[in-house]
Amino acid sequence: MSEQATAPPRDGRVLVLGASGYIGRHLVPYLRDRGVAVRAAGRRLSALRAERWDNVELVQADALDLQSLVRALNGVSVAYYLVHSMAVGADFPEQDRRAARIFAQAAAEAGVQRIVYLGGLSPANPDTPHLASRVETGEILRQGSVPVIEVRAGIIIGPGSAAFEVMRDLVAHLPVMVTPRWVRRKSPPIALDDILAHLARLPWIPGAEDGIYEAGGPENLTYEEMMRILAHELGQREPFVIPVPVLTPQLSSYWLAFVSATPVRVARALITGLKYDLSADDRSLRALLPPARTDFREAVRRVFRDEQDIHAADRWREGAWELRGKRHDISFYAKTLTRTAETDASPAAVWDVLGDIGTRGTGYFYLNPVWRLRKSLDALLGGRPAGPSTRRGDPYAGERFDIWRVLASVPERRLTLLSGLIAPGSGGMEIAIAERPDGGTRVSATIYWHVAGFRGLLYWYALGPGHAFMLAGMTRAIARQAAARAASAGEGVRA
Repeated sequence: MSEQATAPPRDGRVLVLGASGYIGRHLVPYLRDRGVAVRAAGRRLSALRAERWDNVELVQADALDLQSLVRALNGVSVAYYLVHSMAVGADFPEQDRRAARIFAQAAAEAGVQRIVYLGGLSPANPDTPHLASRVETGEILRQGSVPVIEVRAGIIIGPGSAAFEVMRDLVAHLPVMVTPRWVRRKSPPIALDDILAHLARLPWIPGAEDGIYEAGGPENLTYEEMMRILAHELGQREPFVIPVPVLTPQLSSYWLAFVSATPVRVARALITGLKYDLSADDRSLRALLPPARTDFREAVRRVFRDEQDIHAADRWREGAWELRGKRHDISFYAKTLTRTAETDASPAAVWDVLGDIGTRGTGYFYLNPVWRLRKSLDALLGGRPAGPSTRRGDPYAGERFDIWRVLASVPERRLTLLSGLIAPGSGGMEIAIAERPDGGTRVSATIYWHVAGFRGLLYWYALGPGHAFMLAGMTRAIARQAAARAASAGEGVRA
């Protein structure tokens, strides 16, 4: 091994690839607040900008695009690899393999001194795709020339953790659970702050390179025990759990879409890996760093405290406290539905039309009687309008009208509205305006819905077709009106 491989990296810039993911969203500010120069990378710059990080460089990079990775890694000493492909579907292991090979090559070409990879605890020879892929990714990264530090963690307890959010959704809204036997398998949950501390310190410790470190919290708990503690901290009655021998993790994963808002493909991949008892042999880690000391109950309390600091400023943001109705029992992840239309009119013309939303003459551009009917139904249920029944002038942040409160209004870019309707959950609508590369404008309307358990999911799926129809009609109407206004002004455009 070269002298460069045995010495800690020189002080320099750090790259976090996967910065918009669960761990990345927390690791970036954690490193920055400790004086590290951080470059955050992800496929979509818009998702990174939504985090509103000060003093963090943002770059676009795709884990499957070698040249974008080389550019992002230029001048970087330590690269954090926080990428997984579970959301793409059943073929995610092959995509994980490709991404790891490309990243190892890019890191070598860019002269990176350390790769830090966060994997998961696994038994020997795991036979589930999720666990096997995590182990294989580490092996592929180590085949490159850049030294790798791999941290294999237990369930990470923090706001947005897929495993934690599945448990939260179950406990908050299912008083009786019929589960597979995995509910009594054990695992060492680790607090988010503890795993962030490990990730931040390991690359700078002499001799830590080319090591595999298992990390877990101070307790080994069954999933049933975790859910009972979680119920207590939520102020809920402990769930009545009925383990059924014939119900396998694979079978149980199929009904997740009806009980949890956590992205289904990610949740299914995780659930199928829960058939093992897992423990963390952290002796090699404790030789370098203090052990994790936060127990599960305290970790849950930190989640409930820390998630109140996740805010949406100028756009919708995953898990934002105000978008979830400021309630711990409403899902962190939102269900989304988007419809898009295009016009040759300018963004200014589209924004001019959008300024009429909620006014007496325009309403909501399409099927206004249906909007009025929904508002009337809400009144029968005891709901109250957010503000005056109509509005006038350009929308502004904090404005209340009809059933809405304006969260953010960015002229010629986006309008974000929070719903005040009585429903099992919380959410709103965002209308985004984007200039097309070839001229003209794309207008998109998205409903975001953070559900409250099974009733919230039933509400979402039942109204889905109607919402899709209305959003499609609304965006087309906005595009047509923008084209008409632009044409009357002499722009000569078409919708």
